[in-house]
Amino acid sequence: MKLAYWMYAGPAHIGTLRIASSFQKVHAIMHAPLGDDYFNVMRSMLERERDYTPVTTSVVDRNVLAQGSQEKVVDNIVRKDREEAPDLIVLTPTCTSSILQEDLQNFVARAQLDAKGDVLFADVNHYRVNELQAADQTLQQIVKFYIEKARKVGDLQTQKTDRPSVNILGVTTLGFHNRHDCTELKRLMADLGITVNAVIPDGASVEELKQLPRAWFNLVPYREIGGLTAQYLQTEFQMPLVDITPMGIVETARCIRSIQAVLNSQGEPVNYEGFIDEQTRFASQAAWFTRSIDCQNLTGKKAVVFGDNTHAAAMTKILAREMGIQVVLAGTYCQYDADWFRDQVSEYCDRVLITDDHTQVANAIAEIEPAAIFGTQMERHVGKRLDIPCGVIAAPVHIQNFPVGYRPYLGYEGANQVVDLVYNSFTLGMEDHLLEIFGGHDTKEVITKSVSTDSELNWSRDGLTELNRVPGFVRGKVKRNTEKFARDRGLTQITAEVLYAAKEAVGA
Repeated sequence: MKLAYWMYAGPAHIGTLRIASSFQKVHAIMHAPLGDDYFNVMRSMLERERDYTPVTTSVVDRNVLAQGSQEKVVDNIVRKDREEAPDLIVLTPTCTSSILQEDLQNFVARAQLDAKGDVLFADVNHYRVNELQAADQTLQQIVKFYIEKARKVGDLQTQKTDRPSVNILGVTTLGFHNRHDCTELKRLMADLGITVNAVIPDGASVEELKQLPRAWFNLVPYREIGGLTAQYLQTEFQMPLVDITPMGIVETARCIRSIQAVLNSQGEPVNYEGFIDEQTRFASQAAWFTRSIDCQNLTGKKAVVFGDNTHAAAMTKILAREMGIQVVLAGTYCQYDADWFRDQVSEYCDRVLITDDHTQVANAIAEIEPAAIFGTQMERHVGKRLDIPCGVIAAPVHIQNFPVGYRPYLGYEGANQVVDLVYNSFTLGMEDHLLEIFGGHDTKEVITKSVSTDSELNWSRDGLTELNRVPGFVRGKVKRNTEKFARDRGLTQITAEVLYAAKEAVGA
């Protein structure tokens, strides 16, 4: 792990806690120093939870370091088992406490002797995996634990449901619009005549996990979480897997056709082509909008896309294939899954960027100067500094990306929401014109710092005055060209004279 003040994906224990706190009647105990216990505040704030987050910190302090942790950890597990009566307690260290190299699996075995509920150690490598990978692994471990437990006592349910049914895997707390997406997926399945057998982990009980093999297939809407669980169920019970994210008109149709093929292969003669046609042509507004004059005004505009694999890949396809927008750069911070991302987006964008360094992304945006950005809250902040509009499409996010109203990104209603996000993210010509007339740009304080963190450029008062006279719609470009001119010549302050010289030299 590296020390950073801004990260796209959090440390591994955050992923484990997301999974544990998504289930009902599951309590997580985090073996960590006090500085690592921010998850409770983050979840309560972002998800606007009314109840306390079911996470307890077993604090590593100087006494623990001197005497050892086992007694304290075991006491905390047994105490929470007695107070909360959970079905399962999950124990996880953090990157910090992992340095101690303690045998936490042995702590769990000792606590299980006195606890009435189940106790499980989340076995993930905190040095090698991030939040998303740890969440994927933890979910698989919990599912495997209860499948094997049910198998041992002869309580495993493997008889398929009478009618087609599905398990939706990977919907979690703190997921980007996950709960809204889940509601939309349930509606879509109902429209297709498919019963939802289980949604895990969000809102599920661990007692439901023994029922997972009853479904006809598994749907994994997000690339980051749920895939390992689906692969496990596929290996153990030959359960078919659909892992196409139904985001946008084209990919939603492709997902439905994949579901149709899965059901047909199991003897269910369904045909969803009529449903797809009706939704595309009449029910959804997204397909109509992409043929309208409003969308045609966006044709050829340049955009940058960056986020997790699921949303960045889907948004790149929507912009390029459905809306005629040129994606000059598509990127992801999921470096561990880089090959999949390249395969998905290469034909729809000019350039692919795979990095978890936000400064690389910021500098690429500053160099490209797109008309709009579709990224995380980090790219939104970059866009503010460069005066480029940004639509947020993936975590990391701010509380404003946990809307109270219904805003799914998946399915046909999700396609409508994405179209609105895209259209409203671009600054159109008339808007720029009105901003100029009413002084919108000129009343803003001009950004004087470069996106690069190593920049030491400063603007003098007369330089800023002259820059403010530049029309707003080209001011950002003039500023960046002037700063490049100054940087190339080793200047640290930009005066009006430097601005004039840059104009003559590079056409700033």
